[in-house]
Amino acid sequence: MSLRIGVDIGGSFTDFAVLDDETRSIRTLKVFSRPDSPGSEVLVGMAGLVERYGIDAREVAYFTHGTTVGVNAVVQRKGLRLALITTEKFEDVLEIARLKIPDMYHLLSRRPEPLIPRDRVFGVGGRLTADGQVETPIDEASVLAALEGIRRAECEGVVVSLLHAYRNPVHEAAVKALIATHCPGLFVSCSHEVWPIIREYERTSTAIIGGYVQPKVADYLTRLQAALGEAGVPAELKVTKSNGGVMSAENGKSNCVQMILSGTASGVIGAAYIAEQCGIKNCMSLDIGGTTADVALIVDGQPQYATGEYIGDFQIHIPSVSVSSIGDGGGSIAWVDDFGVLKVGPHSAGSNPGPVCYSRGGDRPTITDAFAVMGVLGQSDLGYSSVSLDREAARRAIGSLAERLGKNVEQTAEAIIRVSTSSMYAGTSRLVSRFGIDPRTFTLLPFGGAGPMLACYLARALKMPHVMVPVTPGVLSALGGLIADIKNDFVKTTYYELNEATLALLAKDAAQLEADALAWMVEQIGHADDVSLTLTADMRYRGQSFEIETPLSAQAIRSGELASVRDAFHREHRRLYGHSDDQAGIQLVALRLVVAAPTPKPELERLAPGSAAPVPVREIDVWMDDAFHRTPLYRRADLRAGQEFEGPAVVSQDDATTCVLPGFSVRVDPFGNLLMTNRATQH
Repeated sequence: MSLRIGVDIGGSFTDFAVLDDETRSIRTLKVFSRPDSPGSEVLVGMAGLVERYGIDAREVAYFTHGTTVGVNAVVQRKGLRLALITTEKFEDVLEIARLKIPDMYHLLSRRPEPLIPRDRVFGVGGRLTADGQVETPIDEASVLAALEGIRRAECEGVVVSLLHAYRNPVHEAAVKALIATHCPGLFVSCSHEVWPIIREYERTSTAIIGGYVQPKVADYLTRLQAALGEAGVPAELKVTKSNGGVMSAENGKSNCVQMILSGTASGVIGAAYIAEQCGIKNCMSLDIGGTTADVALIVDGQPQYATGEYIGDFQIHIPSVSVSSIGDGGGSIAWVDDFGVLKVGPHSAGSNPGPVCYSRGGDRPTITDAFAVMGVLGQSDLGYSSVSLDREAARRAIGSLAERLGKNVEQTAEAIIRVSTSSMYAGTSRLVSRFGIDPRTFTLLPFGGAGPMLACYLARALKMPHVMVPVTPGVLSALGGLIADIKNDFVKTTYYELNEATLALLAKDAAQLEADALAWMVEQIGHADDVSLTLTADMRYRGQSFEIETPLSAQAIRSGELASVRDAFHREHRRLYGHSDDQAGIQLVALRLVVAAPTPKPELERLAPGSAAPVPVREIDVWMDDAFHRTPLYRRADLRAGQEFEGPAVVSQDDATTCVLPGFSVRVDPFGNLLMTNRATQH
């Protein structure tokens, strides 16, 4: 027997999904996260899997996990003390940025302080031309002067980002060599090694985020590798990536910028897989954990990808699954401001101390406490019996808010949920406007520990007709990491006109990317058989300021079919903007290649059909829509395919609790997913 394990480390819980390669069955587990000791929760979880399921660690042939270590370091500003070496006269690159304020509707909004302040930015002499030619060699004296300033500033590392390094890395390599000679042991990261893209600020900021967290992430991965070895796990540690793929931990140590958004991406990959298996082409994934609510769009069965996603206050310009944070998580704290207005978030109780009702030392009311007061939570075991819920403690905590608001405790609890839903509605509205989609034509797919509790509220606000709660919603991110393909992105800035004269150069650049991609895959899995290669190009009409990513045919490029390449861009431009200029010149700014190798996928087990209506465990009193309702409580494991029931209802299971509001009907599909229909949208 061979086992494959996927792990997702969240703010409150760490989730495990175990796939048996022989039976294709899935087993799951949740344990509390340990922000104070990252990685230790993995060992606790492994011990729990052994105890609960009798798993033999020696049979684990594949082990992948997503981590928030990098994200937390950026958000909390607890990364490396860095310096920046840039081209002389470009020392203000971080302050100038893109000359945009964070909130375009707030004239007094301020940009966040850079991760590297201006007094730790050093310019050095030397200049490349735009085509990568050396105009002025690196001035060694200016580099030595910069190093002296870096020593005085007691920096722990340095990022080197020089003008036009995406074209020619010779100057960055020269500076790195001088640092190695004169400051041996000092951590160095060069922008051309991190992500060699055009545009100075984007390349520099991405390199800085990578350098800021890399030593911390590398140390964490090293310790986790050692711990897994001690636990008897023979599998090589792998990490999930921001682009929804997987790479080796060794690769992650030197290229951690690629894994900084790993957890959020894994959830979307899991949601896309479940939706595909159930025949749902267009869905909106809703991932609500302990800290945030994140949403992503899956169109025609495929997650949407983008660059420029935010890590805290900063954008990172690497390809990643497009996930937007739209609200608060189950651990987000509710409070009343000085004007008597109820607020929720942005601060979270996290895993330690957690919500008040968890009895782990928390004393401030959260969204989870609100559901406990309403009667949704506390009716059955939670978190694989790891959580003992104290509803009275939650009532006392929310009671302090109720006094200030002049409401009873249940009304205040539901007000907390409504404030959170309002925030999610606003965030989702921005997202659907950006992608130009109508949420009424999408199915909402909630997951995470709190996703199924809040899903009906958001679906009702957005007038979405359907909600599908997967079989194991609380651990879907872990499942996503487990089934994610081995995958990597490659980019080459080209920046030339697309014409007959450059076709040979285009073919050469594409061939080099393909060779690099196949070599990477061999390094990861020992071969490059059965891999997929997806080629795109960042293209624009001459005179435009920004590009659009255009799918290209590698065969058309190899065959010199200029018209085919041009037509691909015209079609994409028409699709996005409704028009094209077939006579205009086209610039090809960058080539991108994605290489992927498939991993084994679980087979969704079909449930036995039910011949009668489901039988609830018991009836409970739940506060919904400003009143108590006598509500059936169903155990998820008792439900059978084809069974139907009406809201209000509560469905309990080890990893999550589903809240079905009045006005929703539920049908159990052949795989055990809960298909909820918003009757108000049916005509």
